[in-house]
Amino acid sequence: MNTANQRLFNQTAKDSNLVEQEVRRDDIGFGTKLTDSRSRLVNQDGTFNIVRVNGTLWDRLNVYNRLITMGWLQFMGWLVVFYVTANTFFAGVYMLAGPDTLQAASEKALYGPFWKCFFFSSQTLTTVGYGHIAPDSFLTSSIAAFESMVGLLAFALATGLLYGRFSRSVAHIRFSKQAVLAPYLDVNGWMFRIINTRSNQLVNLDVSVSLSRLEPGADGSLYRKYYGLSLERSKVAFFPTNWTIVHPITEKSPLYGCTPEELERSDAEFLISLQALDDTFVQSVHTRFSYRFNEVLWGYKFRPMFDGTEGMPVKLDLNKLDDVQEAPLN
Repeated sequence: MNTANQRLFNQTAKDSNLVEQEVRRDDIGFGTKLTDSRSRLVNQDGTFNIVRVNGTLWDRLNVYNRLITMGWLQFMGWLVVFYVTANTFFAGVYMLAGPDTLQAASEKALYGPFWKCFFFSSQTLTTVGYGHIAPDSFLTSSIAAFESMVGLLAFALATGLLYGRFSRSVAHIRFSKQAVLAPYLDVNGWMFRIINTRSNQLVNLDVSVSLSRLEPGADGSLYRKYYGLSLERSKVAFFPTNWTIVHPITEKSPLYGCTPEELERSDAEFLISLQALDDTFVQSVHTRFSYRFNEVLWGYKFRPMFDGTEGMPVKLDLNKLDDVQEAPLN
């Protein structure tokens, strides 16, 4: 390679590195290569829109995390499934060992040998032992001893999971379904609204908002860039009512002069992270949310959520979180 070509190659590599540094400067963790405009980065339930593949089976199952974070009905359903499955399995083992090796006070009330084995298994697994069914051989006594150990371990694990679920502090923050772009002071502002749906107190709330959009780099390729949006107020000490978070659109704002069409072309998404201290558990809680370009109402503002009567407590109507009214932009 001659000197001129070498110089050109070095300059091209240098320009490419500068482009990479420029687009990564404000990266909040998603990288610059996620340019698919058909999907969002953060789902509205706070989960990331990322699917991991080629992991190990244990990593994919992630049993403890799933059991701690799933809904209560689903969790109780899995407990019932485990209980019935375990007793059915051990009932089959007792059937193989011979149902006659189980001595019952009354065979007629058990509806057959399988149910005799099943109910004996349930009494052994839970260590209840009513006494009207008992093992009558060394083999069934050994199986029952092993099952009782399995029952003790299983109920210890279930107790730990229940405690973990009850002691886990979660931020029950509800976000408005749509953000709005409305007049704010002598300019316009991009804003959304949140409320705490529970009666527990959240203190020292800290919120940050980033704008993610596709922009062409110096090499002509599309890169995903991130801009931290300055907020009218990013922290509050108390959160007794609703809170409308506002980004004033000044000349320094990345939204200055933007139109709905431009936001759509750039696949804009507003990424929100919120942290607070739960006063009940004295633990930090956090939540995430996002608004896509098509989830922003232009020329609307939020209506008040609370009514105050003199001498009476302020009533906060949670159903009014998404109520808006038209407001011509400045």
